[in-house]
Amino acid sequence: MASQRVTMPRHEESNGVAETENGHAKDGKARFDHIYNQPDPRPYFQTLERFGYEIPAHGQAMFRVLVAKLLEERSPEDLAVLDLCCSYGVNAALLNHDLTLGDLYERYRSPELAGLSSEELADDDAEFYSKRRRSPLRTLGIDTADQAVGYAARAGLLAEGSHENLEMAGPSEGLNRCLAGVGLVTVTGGIGYISEHTFDRVLQGTGGPPWVASFVLRWVSYNPIAAVLEKHGLVTETLATRTFPQRRFTDEGERAYVLAELARIGIDPTGKEAEGQYHADFYLSRPAAHVKALPLEELAAGV
Repeated sequence: MASQRVTMPRHEESNGVAETENGHAKDGKARFDHIYNQPDPRPYFQTLERFGYEIPAHGQAMFRVLVAKLLEERSPEDLAVLDLCCSYGVNAALLNHDLTLGDLYERYRSPELAGLSSEELADDDAEFYSKRRRSPLRTLGIDTADQAVGYAARAGLLAEGSHENLEMAGPSEGLNRCLAGVGLVTVTGGIGYISEHTFDRVLQGTGGPPWVASFVLRWVSYNPIAAVLEKHGLVTETLATRTFPQRRFTDEGERAYVLAELARIGIDPTGKEAEGQYHADFYLSRPAAHVKALPLEELAAGV
C-alpha cells in the first residue's frame, strides 16, 4: 500500500460538518441517537448489523498491528490505549479479546440474552469477556454517552471510562491522570462528531505524544485535526491506495447527500460510495523519527 503525508492548509477548510450545541454533527448523515446511549448495547448492535456496519473490524486488524509495533519498545504494562467515541467499548472488545465483530453481532441478537436485564447482561458480559481475554493492555474510553461508557466499564472492557465532553472544556484532574500513560489513541467512527479541540486537549494530557490512528469518512476533512497533531510533534500519513467500507447507506436520501458532498470536494465515488456504502480513509500520526524508520505503507502491509 502507498502512503502519503497530509499537507496542512494555512486556514481550516470546509469539511461539510454542521455545528451543533454538542460539537460537530454530520449534516445529511442518518442519525442513530436512539441507540448510542442505552443502558446496554443490544439495540446498538442489532441496529447497526442491519446496515452492515464493519469499520470496527477494520480497526481491529489495524490497531493490533500498531500495538504490536509499539510493544517492541515498551511493555504491555506501560502502554495504554485510549479509544475516542468509544460507545459500548466495541474497539476495546475487539482489540483485547479473541473475538470478531461477527461474534459480537451474534451475541447481542442471541435469544438467550434477550430476557436479561441490563444489569444481568453486564454481569454476563464481564464473565464472557474475561474468558476470552488475549491482551493485558489497559484500554481507556471517552464518549459523551454516559450510559454506554458506564456499561463498557462494568463489563470489564474499559479500565477507565469518561463521559467528559472535551469539545467544550479540558479534561478534569482525574481524567488527566488517566491520560498520562496513553501511547495510542484510536477512533473509528467519531471524526466529525469530535474535532481538533478534543485531540488538542487529549494530547496536552498525555505527556509524550502518543500515536493517533483514525478512520475518517472520505467526505470529512481531517486537515484541522492533523494540523493540531503537528503542533504536538506528530506527522500524519494516510494510506493512499485503500479505503475501508464503513456501512451501507440507510436510504437513497443519505446516499444522494454524500455523493453531492464528494462531488463538491472533487472525490470520485466510483466503486465505493456510488455502490451504496460509506468509505473511510485511514490516518496515522506519529513522531517524525517513527515515520522515517517505518512508513505507514510498510507498517500496514499485512493488514
